[in-house]
Amino acid sequence: MSTAGDHTVSQAGNDGISSLTWSPTANFLVSTNWDSGVRCWEVQEQNRQIISQPKAQVNHENNSPVLCSTFSADGSTVFTGGADNAVRMWTLGQTPPNNLPQKIGVHTSPVKSVAFISSTNLVVSGGWDKFLKFWDARQPNPVGQIELPDKCHDLNVVNSLLVVACNGRHVISYDVSKEPREHSKKESPLKFQSRCIAAFPDMTGFAVGSIEGRVGVHYLQKVPGKESFAFKCHRQDTHAYSVNSICFHPHFGTFATVGSDGVVNFWDKDNKQRLKGFPAINRTISCAAFNNGQGNMFAYSSSYDWSKGSSFYSPNAPNAANQNEIFIHYTPEDEIKPKGKKKK
Repeated sequence: MSTAGDHTVSQAGNDGISSLTWSPTANFLVSTNWDSGVRCWEVQEQNRQIISQPKAQVNHENNSPVLCSTFSADGSTVFTGGADNAVRMWTLGQTPPNNLPQKIGVHTSPVKSVAFISSTNLVVSGGWDKFLKFWDARQPNPVGQIELPDKCHDLNVVNSLLVVACNGRHVISYDVSKEPREHSKKESPLKFQSRCIAAFPDMTGFAVGSIEGRVGVHYLQKVPGKESFAFKCHRQDTHAYSVNSICFHPHFGTFATVGSDGVVNFWDKDNKQRLKGFPAINRTISCAAFNNGQGNMFAYSSSYDWSKGSSFYSPNAPNAANQNEIFIHYTPEDEIKPKGKKKK
């Protein structure tokens, strides 16, 4: 059940949706699922109406859950990572042998997050084996690796800035314009485990979300008039819910959060205000992403995130709260553009 008027994508899969990623060059949307599937849709918007068409699907090996995805800079290739401990590559428009994407890298534990580094044409992967690894798709061995203080929960790349959120509340940033170089190592400004992280589009800092309904906005560089801060979100009465995804708009520097409370929020960090709060849906929201071109389409998934344990997982129940669906919300500028500071 989506927010009223949002488009529902067909054939969204049979198990938890772990990531949503848009092509940087066209309106192709890719999802990864715990059912081992990597799915692609072509999406079109006209006069605020959205239509989507399933285009293709590949699968990871041995029905292994797929946990993350990213696109190459030219939009031709999708890279994924998952519980088969592999980083895989799928060239859109091609059907790989046995419908299995080519393996370009391995970890010794599941791969939790991947990103593409445009400046060097490398894929970076973060694993539960406490390693960052850097891959050239043409070589079987990593071209570099960095040992992390603990297992990777999430990572994000914007141009030459790589930010990594690890277990133990470690947050590390790297300059990846050339050979990766550690820029800073900090303790998360939040008191509880990190769940997601996203770099600012202007690379001056990052936003990190925790399992306890809180977001930390942290500057890595001094910006006149700007200070790091944290704020509460995704809370109802005395209950705090996990912030499952943070995604920045491609043009305005504003961002969205989604959470286990089934709520989507749009935020303006510069003016410290919420721009829009969506009505709660009756399911957890696992991930989300803005399209990269106009930023006028916002994809989000309703999918059980296991925040209440296995006893709440009932896949065969009618209208189950963990039913897996993907929605696309048409996002006009007035919903996501900064409104300026409120007058006191």
